[in-house]
Amino acid sequence: MRYVTLPDSKPRLLPFYLTMEEYVARRLPDGTDAFFMWQVDPTVIFGRNQVMDNEVNTGYCASRGINVYRRRSGGGCVYADRDNIMFSYLTSDADAVTTTFSRYTSMVADMLRSLGLDASDTSRNDILIGGRKVSGNAFYHIPGRSIVHGTMLFDTDMANMMAAITPSSVKLDAKGVDSVRSRITVLSEHLPAMDIEQFKDYARRYLCSGPDIALTPDDVRAIEEESRPYYTREWIDGHRAGRAGKAVRIDGAGEFRVAVACDGSGLIERVDLTGDFFMTGDLDSMLLDRLRGVRPEPDALREALAGTDPSQTIPGLTAEALIKLICHP
Repeated sequence: MRYVTLPDSKPRLLPFYLTMEEYVARRLPDGTDAFFMWQVDPTVIFGRNQVMDNEVNTGYCASRGINVYRRRSGGGCVYADRDNIMFSYLTSDADAVTTTFSRYTSMVADMLRSLGLDASDTSRNDILIGGRKVSGNAFYHIPGRSIVHGTMLFDTDMANMMAAITPSSVKLDAKGVDSVRSRITVLSEHLPAMDIEQFKDYARRYLCSGPDIALTPDDVRAIEEESRPYYTREWIDGHRAGRAGKAVRIDGAGEFRVAVACDGSGLIERVDLTGDFFMTGDLDSMLLDRLRGVRPEPDALREALAGTDPSQTIPGLTAEALIKLICHP
């Protein structure tokens, strides 16, 4: 796996790095994996299908100067600051999401174990130390390439983290915890002799080999130009309104809210799914568009979904679970 470098150490906003992932991934030679680390000023990053007002304490973030951005991958809401390291893994392999996740999280857990830590990657997208989360990750495809990105909590401003994001009681109850604090840990608690720069250097040397992929000033300018859509209100706010039903958690798939719009004859015009679930492709074209013009009743929905496996779009989601969400929101 090759490391990706920038031509300078200038601090940048989160959309630059999200765009950098795609920019580099599109240019990866076949059979190549790449990796880089980055840090940002205090920022909340929420998932592609989440409703911002349900996940982010926007008033608190505005008052504290905390940036808020939507990413293109699914999954949940996270907080990052300069004491937290963001990892980006890019691969030219066209493997399924579970295979790509497993390969990446195994590599990172191995790296942490090599430092003497009790690290495991047994959950769907998290890396744990002593059963507590130190890294959460999300996945998405671009044509012919896959990207996994996520947090590595070296340290963080815990008060900001807990005030800036507002995870639902459904999610907390499902994990059997009363607060975010009780289920996470930070590397600085376990590596008192190592500072953040030493850890970054160790992770780079452990995970990467071969020549770096060195970006040029021209690459930086291209990435900056491509990042512009991330800053628009249309993208950050999203087209989905917070009118969906109550949150429902499906084991192995995530948390869902569903909103169904029907025409005057009672046929579906649009189904919106919001939540912290992962996606492996475009949700509308691969799944939800099939339901347009269908009566929102179990038998009609089963017929519309015949021959379709929703888990190929949302890992862990079955057709019956989707039908239940729509019919009993």
